[in-house]
Amino acid sequence: MRYLFIAFTSACALLFYSLTPLHGAESGRVAFEKRCTGCHALDHEKSGPRLAGVFGRRAGSLSSYPYSKPLKKSNVVWNEATLDKWLADPDSVVPDSDMAFRLNNPQERAAIIAFLKGAGK
Repeated sequence: MRYLFIAFTSACALLFYSLTPLHGAESGRVAFEKRCTGCHALDHEKSGPRLAGVFGRRAGSLSSYPYSKPLKKSNVVWNEATLDKWLADPDSVVPDSDMAFRLNNPQERAAIIAFLKGAGK
């Protein structure tokens, strides 16, 4: 009976842990990998520019990436507010940019932004 109780409580703990939302840097990393890595990496260009060090950087300013003309001409500097608005609706920040992706979930946006902020250090 004792072993059955231990097995049951272990299974319950594992189930609870697997259903518990990720927090902090881990949730941001997971969200980044899920939502962003199809086009972006932290340390090299893909079909989108690298994102390490994006905080405080002027949009369209990496010489190694061929940004759209509207993004190059924008005066946007990436911070929490501009990234949040950009991820929700890029055209509201820079019309006619090449970014077609939108992320409607505000918790995922916040997690990704927090992850990117830490990834630039």
